[in-house]
Amino acid sequence: MKTLKISEAVVRRLPIYLRHLMELKQREVLTVSSQDLGQKLDLNPAQIRKDLAYFGDFGRKGIGYDVSYLIEQIRHILKLDQEVHVGLVGAGKLGHALCNYSVYLNDNMKIVAVFDVMPNKVGSQINNLTVMAMDDLRDTVRRLNIRIGIITVPAPEAQHVADQFVEAGVEAILNFAPVILKVPSHIRVHAADFTTDLFSLAYYLQEEDGKEKVENGETVNHS
Repeated sequence: MKTLKISEAVVRRLPIYLRHLMELKQREVLTVSSQDLGQKLDLNPAQIRKDLAYFGDFGRKGIGYDVSYLIEQIRHILKLDQEVHVGLVGAGKLGHALCNYSVYLNDNMKIVAVFDVMPNKVGSQINNLTVMAMDDLRDTVRRLNIRIGIITVPAPEAQHVADQFVEAGVEAILNFAPVILKVPSHIRVHAADFTTDLFSLAYYLQEEDGKEKVENGETVNHS
């Protein structure tokens, strides 16, 4: 693998490629070109070739990419060919949903522990996991080699949970709480803020007042 600093944008596109390649493999497609990938994923084929070229020469001119081989290589790049254990704090509705969804993720990346501060939730079951108390987080993270933490608690508690994850030794955090976390520079944090994404979509909605719209093939002025 080339020793280059890879941009976050490239890394975020790799799972998109992997997901589509997995779909192709299920349909028993053997090879795929960057043009085909670009068309299906609405991406520039040159960008796809450039992204993959950062990590190696995986394609063959005039043939394209071997689907199974490229899946194997991207999984290796993303470290999905090794076990990655995940811990989740917040056994509410979102936490339940993520644990249930994790059944469909690759076996090598899975939620292996769930924690909550509420006594009425501790001891309950989510799939095959028993919700543990926050007092058990540090020892459990180290015992199970949990490398990624997921936070699904209300915003006021998120920073405290992040601090506990950091102290326990996780290397990355996926934060669903609508708050910016402060962590040491060596900890990678990704935010999954539904509210921000939803609100930003409103910007792209057409304005109703003073906006000309085409209805039934005719231009109608609503002003």
